[in-house]
Amino acid sequence: MSDYRRLFVPGATYFFTVVTYNRYPFFRDPTAQDHLRRAWLDIQSQLPFENLASVLLHDHFHCLWILPLGDSDYSNRMKRIKERFTCDWLAQGGHEVPVTDSQKRRGNRGIWQRRFWEHTIRDDADLENHFDYIHFNPGKHEYVSRPLDWPHSTFHQYVASGHYLADWGRQCPSHIQGFECE
Repeated sequence: MSDYRRLFVPGATYFFTVVTYNRYPFFRDPTAQDHLRRAWLDIQSQLPFENLASVLLHDHFHCLWILPLGDSDYSNRMKRIKERFTCDWLAQGGHEVPVTDSQKRRGNRGIWQRRFWEHTIRDDADLENHFDYIHFNPGKHEYVSRPLDWPHSTFHQYVASGHYLADWGRQCPSHIQGFECE
């Protein structure tokens, strides 16, 4: 059994990577995208958090959340988003990837990896690195040649606000080269 520990800092900003089971590309399907969006918004309305940045790819998503002061319960939020998506997806006829009998007995489904990766943001430079990493990610995976061409990202909001130029990200920014979060 692994000794898995997480850092819980009330009111902090966190970076997450959440991956589908065996990296199955569920989110190529617009119906899956819609189910995830609804699950996310529903849980966010029940357990508030600010989504600072996010990107949805075919088999995973990244996001930066700011939790309310005094609140560090990101695990429950993520668990509930994953559960809600799974229930809605399967109820609407979505499929899952086969899992072993042992995994079934432990209650695992073939939708999500059991855990997710989390990182507590340390300072402004760390925040900017993760922020850029999220927005560059579709290019990293060679889905598009520039972030502006990927529709499932907060990048578009930040172009509109002037944070990014529309042509940003044609090349990997030097401060995130070799930056691995998944």
